[in-house]
Amino acid sequence: MILRRIYNRLTGNKVQPPTKKQLSEELIAKIRKGGGHVGEGCNILESKIDMLNPYLLTIGDNVTITGARILTHDASLNVVTGYTKLGKVIIGNNVFIGKEAIILPDTVIGSNVVIEAGCVVAKDIPDNSIVVGNPCRIICTYDEYLTKVKRQMEERPVIDKFPEEIMEDQETIDILVKAGNGFMR
Repeated sequence: MILRRIYNRLTGNKVQPPTKKQLSEELIAKIRKGGGHVGEGCNILESKIDMLNPYLLTIGDNVTITGARILTHDASLNVVTGYTKLGKVIIGNNVFIGKEAIILPDTVIGSNVVIEAGCVVAKDIPDNSIVVGNPCRIICTYDEYLTKVKRQMEERPVIDKFPEEIMEDQETIDILVKAGNGFMR
């Protein structure tokens, strides 16, 4: 970052860093090139995907992975056995995987699933599940969660702005601080 700024000042160039969308598209292309499957409408943002064995990764359509780690190998007994265990990771359609979540090898995540931030997923997750914790546990169905969130959106501030816009709007900041929670674009 600093070298880029110095280079830009010296040369007069305005080299822009890649956008999150561009980085996501590059990672998806690498997974596909390595034999893995990534469906349509996917975003993989600031995540660490095991690229030693991308052919063991299957990601369905409309999946968002944000700051998570997905592993297709486990080298925990390599010192003793001389081998590393491999395992597929299969992620269904319409899945959200939150920040700092870890998906371990030999895991199948169904469709319409939310894996909350910080979860460690070491077992299969059925369709229509909301998952929290370490180790992870199912707390409700996808439909129950959606109903709950829609009800909260009726009770809490809903801000039709992006984070950058909110930071420049003191009135909106005051609303969110006073409420203590809410929703944004």
